[in-house]
Formats: sequence, C-alpha cells, structure tokens
Amino acid sequence: MSTTPPPSPAVTVSIVSHGQLDLVRPLLEQLDRFSRGLVAKVVLTLNIPEPDLLAGASWGFEIERIENAVPMGFGANHNQAFERCSTPWFLVLNPDIRFDRDVLAPLIAQATPDGGLLTPRILEPGKSEPEQHRAIITPREIMTRRRPDYVRPIVPAWIPGLFMLFRSEAYRQVRGFDERFFMYGEDFDICARTRLAGWKLQVAEDLVALHDAQRASRTSLRHLYWHVTSLLKVWGSGPFWRYRRIEPPG
Repeated sequence: MSTTPPPSPAVTVSIVSHGQLDLVRPLLEQLDRFSRGLVAKVVLTLNIPEPDLLAGASWGFEIERIENAVPMGFGANHNQAFERCSTPWFLVLNPDIRFDRDVLAPLIAQATPDGGLLTPRILEPGKSEPEQHRAIITPREIMTRRRPDYVRPIVPAWIPGLFMLFRSEAYRQVRGFDERFFMYGEDFDICARTRLAGWKLQVAEDLVALHDAQRASRTSLRHLYWHVTSLLKVWGSGPFWRYRRIEPPG
C-alpha cells in the first residue's frame, strides 16, 4: 500500500453549526495546527443565526460561510457545501470532533483506488477503546446490540456521519446524501449506496479522533421522533434491501 503523501491541498471540509460556534472554533484551530497544508477550504454552514464567535480569527485555509435563511437537514447542508468543493476529497465533520495530531494525511495515504469513504476510529470521552464497528441496522440488531453475546462485525457495514471523508468522485456518483432524511439515517443510507456503487468503506484502525458525543436522541423527544422516523425510512428504502443482500444482516 502506498504511503506517498497526498497532493496539497486536497480536502474541502464541511462543518455545520446549529448554534455551536463555540465548538467549531477549537476544531478549526486543531485543523489549522495539524492539517493546514492539506485543507483547501472549510465550508462553514450556520444553520441558525448565532453570534459571530469567529470574528477576528484567521487560519491557514479559506473559510467560506453559508448562512441559511431557514434551517436545513444534515444531508441538505452537506450537499449544499459539496457544491463549493473542487478538491479530490470532501470531509463531513461534526463540530464536536477533536484531534491531537494530523489524521487526514495518513488516512488518505491508506486509501485504496476503490476507497470511496474513509474514517479513523472514533473514541468517546471516558472510554478506553474506540467505538466498535457497526452492523447493518435492523430491528433485531438494535434489540441485541447490548447483549453480552452480541458479535460485532470485523469490518463495519456503515460508519456514523460525524467523520466521513469521501472521495469526491464517489460522493458525486451517488449524488450525495438523500435529503429525505432530516437528521438520522442518512449516514447509513449513503454508506449503503456508496458500497452498492462499487466503492469500499475504509476504517484506519491505527488512527483515532475524539468525539464529545451529545446523545440528543436519548434526551429530546423531538430528536427521538426524528430518529425513529428515519429508521422507518431506512427500512422502507431500496438501498437498504439491496445492501442486505451483499452484507451479512445484523
């Protein structure tokens, strides 16, 4: 496998703030500190109005801001950002992701020619081990995933939407996120469609990013409603059933 550094700069980063610029600022500082030479541009979408906590700050890459007139869903926001992408790689990044070193260059260096979607391992605060790989979402998988005899897949069937590094060619081919999903389910769906289009999902087992998880769906009835309705959309979709035929079910 080639370890030649990728051409510089190679990545457009998409970050969406829902009143979270206090989280975005340290993320931008870390991208600047560790991955400045690789990031061509950050497309920062303000999904709701908020005070400008970034005034006066500067980084070693361009910041292109989008201020939505009305709030948009997760997929719609990142699809809108991709329209501003002219680099070979497109990174969908949550505001609460944190780094203590560069993961982008080694991640891209590990990409195979058919690697369409890449991610490092994700570590949550207070945990000593990264999040385990995820099986295809099914009712049975949801009901059994916390049992002690539950067997996690060696290779993930999908990766969560908090850190998704797309080859731009792959993102363009699958036409980005399905905007029928509002906040949940679109990450599984785009993973399924990326795999069905012939691209691989690659997880760098030796690279780690920290996620300060909020678990909103467990504390908000509105988020729980979005989560449940999104699962029903997933299970009623064509990509879900086609993907189950090529991947072991959960």
